[in-house]
Amino acid sequence: MKTLALALASTLVALPASAGVYVNVENNASYTGSDYQSAVTDFHVGYEGTVDKLGYYVQGGPAAVAVDGADSDTRLSGKVGANIAATEKLDFYGELSVLTADSDTNDDNAWGTKLGAKYSF
Repeated sequence: MKTLALALASTLVALPASAGVYVNVENNASYTGSDYQSAVTDFHVGYEGTVDKLGYYVQGGPAAVAVDGADSDTRLSGKVGANIAATEKLDFYGELSVLTADSDTNDDNAWGTKLGAKYSF
């Protein structure tokens, strides 16, 4: 996985700045009622572009994971996504994300998906 992350990072660094390279910092926290459960903060470098009506992006980098009652931990995370304009008012989108498992456990990587449609009036 580290080899994949290094290859992605070196590819993104080699791309010209005008080609859609960006930095994205995002925090996702989880609560049950008012009880804090966990938070993941992604520090990603990404690339986005378009081909006709298709927009796409790929991003990845370290993720700081803070679980209530446990030591914080740094892992790798990444996302790939796309959206397509079906009509002038209707878009469809999707995303696949991954967060590597804690190296101190036998857990599996955490995968996520997002699918949706957006209609503008």
